[in-house]
Amino acid sequence: MNLSRFRLITFDVTDTLLKFRSAPGKQYGEVGAMYGVLVDSNSLSANFKSHWHKMNAEHPNFGKNSLGWQSWWKQIVVGTFKDSKIDLDDRKLDSIASHLIELYETSMCWQPSYGALGLLSYLRHRGVPMGVISNFDPRLDSTLINTKLRHYFKFVTASYDVGVAKPSQGIFEKAMEMSEINDIKPEECLHVGNTVLLDYVGARKSGWSAVLIHDKDLKKVKEKYPFVDGNYVFPSLYELHRYFLENNDVKLSAQSF
Repeated sequence: MNLSRFRLITFDVTDTLLKFRSAPGKQYGEVGAMYGVLVDSNSLSANFKSHWHKMNAEHPNFGKNSLGWQSWWKQIVVGTFKDSKIDLDDRKLDSIASHLIELYETSMCWQPSYGALGLLSYLRHRGVPMGVISNFDPRLDSTLINTKLRHYFKFVTASYDVGVAKPSQGIFEKAMEMSEINDIKPEECLHVGNTVLLDYVGARKSGWSAVLIHDKDLKKVKEKYPFVDGNYVFPSLYELHRYFLENNDVKLSAQSF
C-alpha cells in the first residue's frame, strides 16, 4: 500500500488495538471472590451482556447526557451480580464496582492485540500520523498509557469526551480537527476497526477509507454485510501489517470501496 496517500490513520480500541486478558464474566467473578462473593462466571457473563445492551440502549455513550460514566458502569456491575439471584449487601456491591472500574483502566485487564505493536511501530517508522477513535469513557487515555500504546498516537478521541460516538460522522470530523493536520480531507484518512456498522460503515459514510479487522469467517461476514469489500478485511493487525509490507505500491482509496 502506498502509505503516502494517507495523511492520517486512526484505530478503534476494543478488539482492535486492545483485547481483554479474560472475559468480563471471569474477571467479575475473580474480583467478586476477593470480597467473598462467589458467583458462577458463566452466569456473570450472560448477565453482563444483558446489562451492557440494556444500558447502551437506555443511556447511550456511557450515560454522557444522563447518569455519567461511573454511575453507568456501577449500574452494570450491580445488575450483573444481582441477576445471579444472590442476596448481596449493597455496600459490598459498591466496593466491587469501584474495584472493577479502577481495574479496567490497567494492563491487568487489557493487553495489545496480536500484531498491534509491530504495525504501530512500522507506521510510526514510515512517518504516518496516527490517532484513536473509540466509543469509550474518560479512562481511555490512561488505559492506553498503562498498556504502553499511548505514545504511538498524536491524539485520542474518546466518544464520551467529545460527546459524539461512532458511527456518527461527527466523531470522525472531530478526529480530523484534533489531528491538527493542515487542510486535511476525509479522503486522506484511513480508519481501522473491528465492527462493520460502527467502524467500517461509519468511516466510509464520513468519506474516509476503512479497513475491517475481523477474525470470523469472511464468508459469513459477506453474507450478513454484502457491501463489505473482502479485500480490505483482515483477521488481525498482524495480517494488515503483512499486507502493508507486501503491497507497498497498492493504493487503498475511499473510491475503491
